[in-house]
Amino acid sequence: MSEEFEIDLDDLKRRMDGGIASLRVEFASLRTGRASASMLEPIMVDAYGQKTPINQVGTVNVPESRMVTINVWDKALVGPTEKAIRESGLGINPQLNGTIIMLPIPELNEERRRELTRVAAQYAEHARVAVRNVRRDGMDQLKKAKNDGMGEDDFKIWTDEVQDLTNTYIATVDKTLETKQAEIMQV
Repeated sequence: MSEEFEIDLDDLKRRMDGGIASLRVEFASLRTGRASASMLEPIMVDAYGQKTPINQVGTVNVPESRMVTINVWDKALVGPTEKAIRESGLGINPQLNGTIIMLPIPELNEERRRELTRVAAQYAEHARVAVRNVRRDGMDQLKKAKNDGMGEDDFKIWTDEVQDLTNTYIATVDKTLETKQAEIMQV
């Protein structure tokens, strides 16, 4: 392989890792019938004139398997925090107790479980698209290098490398989706 035409596989890996990490964050926000502090991570509260992550306006705890509590530090932010939770689409009805917001996690019915598996599949497809976009960028770099004088053999070797990397990450997305769907469907 010609040294002057190498593409940065580490950069492609790093960017594909970002897609997988994003998928895991999205999966953590999906409710599976068990309480988890991570399910609140995507929620942003309108605090002090700007959007703030929920864990920066109060302490998030999981005192039992079907309950999440948020102890809001500033009394003025209890209302906006409750509103952000209601509008988040989690399907949880917050209950107020002073500055503590309690989120009882209801049991998931079969229909809601199927709906959540479809949402998980959408998240996985977004991750696959992200991985494929990184692959496309790598292939564009290779085509440019080929036009700049890269040999046919080197081009083929690098193309196979990028495709193998892509296949590995797509398989990771599929495996992660399979695990999440099994977790959601578990009663």
